[in-house]
Formats: sequence, C-alpha cells, structure tokens
Amino acid sequence: MTLGERLARGDEAALTECYGALGPLVRRVAARLVPGHAVDDVVQVVFLEVWQSRGRYDPSRALEPWVLSIARRRAIDRLRAEARHSRRTVPLEEDARIRDETPAIDIACDVREALGRLPAPQRQALVLAHFGQLTQPEIADRLAIPLGTVKARTTRGLRRLGTLL
Repeated sequence: MTLGERLARGDEAALTECYGALGPLVRRVAARLVPGHAVDDVVQVVFLEVWQSRGRYDPSRALEPWVLSIARRRAIDRLRAEARHSRRTVPLEEDARIRDETPAIDIACDVREALGRLPAPQRQALVLAHFGQLTQPEIADRLAIPLGTVKARTTRGLRRLGTLL
C-alpha cells in the first residue's frame, strides 16, 4: 500500500512519513513565497490541511503535487493576510509602496492561469523546478525520465509560458 493510500485511509503514521518525505520540499516552497518568520506557520498549516483533507485526496494520483498545491495556496493565503494587515497599519505616506506591491498578486494569478494552460509534462517540469526548487537532474530522477527530456520540457514550457504571459 502506498503512502498516499495509507494517508487517505487515515493512517496517522502515514502523515508522519508524509511530513518526513515532503516536509523539506514544502518548507522550500514556503520559503520562496513568504517571509522567513512565516515559513514554519505555513508548513504547519499545510500538513494540518493534508490531514484534514485526506478524504479528498485521490490515491490513484501522485501525492507530492497534491501536497505542493496545498503548500502554494496556503503560502499565498499567508501573503494576502500579511498584505491586508500591513495596509491597516501602514502610515499614509507609505501607501504608494503598497500600491506597487499589489500587482505582484495579480502577476502571480496570471502566471498560475498560464501554467494551467501548459501541457501537463511541461507544467510538471516547471512546477518542480520553480516551486519545488529541484534541479533538472533531480527532476529527471524524481520522474524517472531522461535528463534531456526534462531539459526539453522545461525549455518548451518556458517559451510557451512567455507567449501566454
């Protein structure tokens, strides 16, 4: 029985294994998106949601992308919460700086939509490289495909992403 199947069935030991296997990756994703002081909170919320949402997980699909999508959503939620908080507490003279940061969320939404329009192999390679912070050889090992295939998918995906954006 796979780790994902055990997790979906409610095996608490599977959650511990999931944290051990995917915790460092979730931490890297969170560290890229949220300030350092918020990384631990995001990781904790992610694995809490993994456990609470285990009934929605489809064990026939890969566990890692499911957990990483939760991580990315929770990190973005944290960024939005901090942005709302900072808007309430920032003096008026710094209001222009906040307006300059707001488009970053819009850009992130545009990138998310463009990623969704990529073919699945290209999207998978780019998500693992960018959000998972994996090197191309690590991606090749993880997906059990040749390094050249990873390079081609990444290159084509970036080109297509550029045209979509």
